[in-house]
Amino acid sequence: MTPPDFHHARPGTPADAWTTALAARELPALSLPTARDRLVVAGAHPDDETLGAGGLIRTAAAAGWRVEVVTATAGEGSHPHSPTHPPQRLAAARRAELRAAISVLAPEATVRCLDLPDGGVAAHESDVVAALVRIIGTDGDDVLLCAPWRGDGHPDHEAVARAAAIAASRTGAQLLEYPVWLWHWGGADDLPWDEAVRLPLDAATLGVKRDAIAAHASQVRPLSDRTGDEVLLDGDLLAHFDRDEVFVAPTGPTEDDALDLVHRDRRDPWQVDSFYERRKRALTLASLPREHYGRVLEVGCSVGALAVDLAGRCDTLLALDSSETAVDLARTRTADLDHVDVRGARVPGDWPEGRFDLVSISEVGYFLSPRELDEVIARARAALTDDGHLLLCHWRHQPVGWPLAGPAVHAAFLATGAPVLVEHHEPDFLLHVLGRPA
Repeated sequence: MTPPDFHHARPGTPADAWTTALAARELPALSLPTARDRLVVAGAHPDDETLGAGGLIRTAAAAGWRVEVVTATAGEGSHPHSPTHPPQRLAAARRAELRAAISVLAPEATVRCLDLPDGGVAAHESDVVAALVRIIGTDGDDVLLCAPWRGDGHPDHEAVARAAAIAASRTGAQLLEYPVWLWHWGGADDLPWDEAVRLPLDAATLGVKRDAIAAHASQVRPLSDRTGDEVLLDGDLLAHFDRDEVFVAPTGPTEDDALDLVHRDRRDPWQVDSFYERRKRALTLASLPREHYGRVLEVGCSVGALAVDLAGRCDTLLALDSSETAVDLARTRTADLDHVDVRGARVPGDWPEGRFDLVSISEVGYFLSPRELDEVIARARAALTDDGHLLLCHWRHQPVGWPLAGPAVHAAFLATGAPVLVEHHEPDFLLHVLGRPA
């Protein structure tokens, strides 16, 4: 898709044209999900959240929801040629305007600014992912995450949108996306109508939203009467936001290639030949209660170092990894082992058929969302033979960009009541061997 060529100062699509297009379609009405009670709204710049989701923020706050707003940048680049407001001064003004606007919409809301460079968010996408995951935490099932639409045409908006989609996937939060610049540059053919929903705004809510928009004074009024200080959001632009709000509720899968990138950037990202990793594998192998197993499943084989060791203790080994690069590396490492089958798979969705005498889940549990972890636990329990063993080994510290850590992963498995056959704790990792729960 060719990025739209637009500028705020050029004439755009009239608001009336969108009003007509929206009136011609019966969009599903958006209502706050009863199973959730937290709203996290992400924006690229102060005012994005107010323009695109101000009514939603107000509605959620009025319903007693906890509201959290995070902006990737302080918007210091909105007036690059201003003779009166250098970037630092403009950033301070826009942070204050954001706090003022949100205090109108949701007085108890939390407001954060990541202070990433305006115009350069794409280079810091992983930082946005990490921040959103940290804010959402392990309670993603309680969270409605709202972010710019990933087709909005502004590179910062789209970077935040991609980051939010990944954060939602990793945490289990429900995702909504709000267009901002689409209304200016686009037409009816540019909105994905099959994923669009409408939030009706009554007169009182619209009035509060107008007050919140007015709080972004640097954007809706000239900074001065000098050249370079012109108004950014004039009446024609603001008219797009003086009506019911429209969101995109994406239904397709989210592309999250972070782990594949790790393996592409470094052929041995985990330093499997270091003393720490060699010792950990030796302890892992020594902890297995049985010298030899029949059929073994390894979930998350990475480059295949543990697979080679497990292969010496079993008749057949099926090793899985979601990274295509890791699968290629593991296949190379195990090429001389005919009884080892390395496959690309993302669990729990691609869980293999059959039962196994040993299931190994090592250094991969914290790369699952909490909901995915629950399903993996259920799948692993069902896949074990009656006298099968479950091997768990995980780093104890918090991975950046994911909500779970090793102790939480092990605690979730232990909560099933599975008998603990081996337990080993060190400052940096945990090791458990569990039997099959009754």
